[in-house]
Amino acid sequence: MSQKIAFLFPGQGSQFTGMGKALYDANEKARALFEEADAILGRYLSKMCFEGPEDVLKDTANTQPALFTCSAAAVEVLRERGIEPACSAGHSLGEYSALYAAGVVDFATGLKLVATRGAAMAEAAHNTPGAMAAVMGLDIEKLDAICIQASDNVCKAGVANDNSPGQIVISGHAAAIEKACELAKAAGAKRAMLLPVSGGFHSPLVFSAREIMEKELASVTLNAPQCAFVPNFTAKPEADPAKIQEYLLEQITGRVRWVESVQAIAALGMTVALEVGPGKVLAGLVKRIAPALPIHAAGTPEEIEAALATL
Repeated sequence: MSQKIAFLFPGQGSQFTGMGKALYDANEKARALFEEADAILGRYLSKMCFEGPEDVLKDTANTQPALFTCSAAAVEVLRERGIEPACSAGHSLGEYSALYAAGVVDFATGLKLVATRGAAMAEAAHNTPGAMAAVMGLDIEKLDAICIQASDNVCKAGVANDNSPGQIVISGHAAAIEKACELAKAAGAKRAMLLPVSGGFHSPLVFSAREIMEKELASVTLNAPQCAFVPNFTAKPEADPAKIQEYLLEQITGRVRWVESVQAIAALGMTVALEVGPGKVLAGLVKRIAPALPIHAAGTPEEIEAALATL
């Protein structure tokens, strides 16, 4: 039986100093993408990925194009080995890498979109401060109710990322998030802890970033995906470029339905998944969501070789 391979792409939080360097050193096409990114952005994004410093790399405005470039470089290495996705999806920012892998955007278009998105989200977080927290050990229905209870007419909290069973991220105004954490602990959550982020992402607090991205997305043409594509916002396969554009906007202020997305990918009959890009965050989530779907890291030449050996 031929393998049906899902490419899954990590989002913000998977970055680390040194990411992409092994791809750059080992592969000509990967190296060309890093050089193209430097030229398009007019700054040494490659050096930032390879050498940091960490506080500069973790700035949202830098993290987003950096992760996109590293993931796209890994895609090129896989393509050179004849590996193409039967399905593509990404977690939050990773959705743009998934669109690149699916042929919806070319590299230059995708990079410009994520550079604009990163800068817009950083600005939105600065202008409208917010908070996010990870809650462990509660189901999503209970946490939805807690967020409603923690909100009032001014301060709002809501579920931002449904990451895996028992691991959910909430987002919103700091006071509401702190109250939701207290309520979650009282309701039996194993942990409820504030995350070291600069804003309330995937919530209405970053609506100004959505407005900026609406104009940016209107200026580009999206192609129909060449494989199944599962967006965060609906967690259902989507092939219409106009709908994909709409969902990219909804995703900025809306919920990342990662549990449902992985379930949809498994239901499409995928036989293996590759985490294409830095880190192994998604591998841990997928193992909890769909334990029958094997997943392998594919962010370095060594990881890619090891993953290909299992196919």
